[in-house]
Amino acid sequence: MEKRRTKKEIVKMLLKNNSLDEKDEEELIDLLVDQPISIDIDKQEEAKMTFGDKVADKVSEIAGSWGFILGFSLFLIFWIILNGVILTGNNKIDSYPFILLNLLLSCIAALQAPIIMMSQNRQAEKDSLRNQNDYRTDLKSELILEELHHKMDLLLKNQKKILSYIEPEGDNENEEK
Repeated sequence: MEKRRTKKEIVKMLLKNNSLDEKDEEELIDLLVDQPISIDIDKQEEAKMTFGDKVADKVSEIAGSWGFILGFSLFLIFWIILNGVILTGNNKIDSYPFILLNLLLSCIAALQAPIIMMSQNRQAEKDSLRNQNDYRTDLKSELILEELHHKMDLLLKNQKKILSYIEPEGDNENEEK
């Protein structure tokens, strides 16, 4: 009969090919074996968001929408029509080639790009935490299934023993044939 492994041994076996250092491995083993491991990453991250993080997320949400693209396109068309057709002579705010508009667009892009990158970096961190949580949950599920499988094997073995005591010898031979 094969030797029954403990949960700790199974976790070590599963982590053997992983590149965790010994301290992280022990921490993960304790976490998997002794504690519930599911966490809500979104709630955890939302609780520690700063005002700047919230602004970056809102800017990214707005700047990445069709409403922003259409609205900004309409603004550009309005600017060009206003300064190219409607206003004449010295009344023009920005005459062709629209240097003021170009400066405005460059400033917006220079501010918008790093704000969107901050939001994307934070999203990447959340994705990484979510992946780690999924891995731990899967690992714990695998351990629980292994344990259930072992218990089912024991139940079947005990059931066979009980049946062998209850049924006469002749009945067992007929059922096996």
